[in-house]
Amino acid sequence: MDLAKFSNPQLAGQRLMVGFEGTRLDPDLKFLIREIRAGGLILFAYNLETPDQIKDLCLAAQDYAESCGQPPLFIAIDQEGGQVARLKAPFTQFPGNPSMRDEADAVRFAEITAAELDGVGINMDMAPVVDVAPQDMNSIMARRSFGGDPDRVARLGTTIIEHLQRNRIMAVAKHFPGIGRTVLDSHLDLPTLDDSLASLEQYDLIPFRACIEQGVSGMMLSHIFYPQLDAEWPASLSPGIAHDLLRQQMGYTGLVMTDDLDMGAIAKHYDIKICLQQILAADIDLALICHKGPNIEIAFDYILKAITDSADLKSRCLQSIKRIARSKRHYLQPDFGGTG
Repeated sequence: MDLAKFSNPQLAGQRLMVGFEGTRLDPDLKFLIREIRAGGLILFAYNLETPDQIKDLCLAAQDYAESCGQPPLFIAIDQEGGQVARLKAPFTQFPGNPSMRDEADAVRFAEITAAELDGVGINMDMAPVVDVAPQDMNSIMARRSFGGDPDRVARLGTTIIEHLQRNRIMAVAKHFPGIGRTVLDSHLDLPTLDDSLASLEQYDLIPFRACIEQGVSGMMLSHIFYPQLDAEWPASLSPGIAHDLLRQQMGYTGLVMTDDLDMGAIAKHYDIKICLQQILAADIDLALICHKGPNIEIAFDYILKAITDSADLKSRCLQSIKRIARSKRHYLQPDFGGTG
């Protein structure tokens, strides 16, 4: 598919990764694919019943996207193991990152998880968590992190990335630039980490740099306010963090995405249109909206109007679409995206 032939609605929709409530290709899901032209879907427990049902759902969604003239879909899931694992038995249950002893454990997790995800049509894992959680504080990530040693976190995280992606499952490192030193749950409200870039460089950013060197497919931004990095916006809405730090200073060229914009950290403080304004300004590729509701349509309409009214925003949008196309071409459909 030639990117130059993408309509403005296709450009807008490809920037969205959305959730839905059903377990099959129902009218609501068809609307997200046909009218919103969503670039990706994310699955939660309420979408999942049996391996056969999950596979039927994913294949039906991909077939319907193709029938509508849309690119193949990212289909993502949070399958970290332990506390956050959407797929339950009969899928393999792992105890989680804190229980990983060494690289062999990481390889086993990644290879088995990749095979099981691929077997049901899921192509992206929102993992690994590479936040560094100090042992001497009540970190919000204590039950999801590899621990408090940045080098160990980097080593196990990059091992998982390598073996997920070697088996054609896109990995997403999270939550940039690090939330291991926070205690407030961003699902509920907006945490703050008031520390300098120099301090982050020596601790929190070490695993993220390693993930970039490993070629991680995606990087998820945190819903955390870092006042010494950006005095106005949380990371997920910050051009200074997403563009200047992650892309320009650290050299990351893969997919950048927000965490769920429906979470309390964002929804309690920012209108969805303000969020989209910032996401476009920051060259964030994918806006993640995980729950059914008006925000998905509002986001689509906002992006569509923005790129229709502004040649500059459309040009920048095309750069995001090229990154999205590159990932889809590599992992989902070898002939997708032409030569763009």
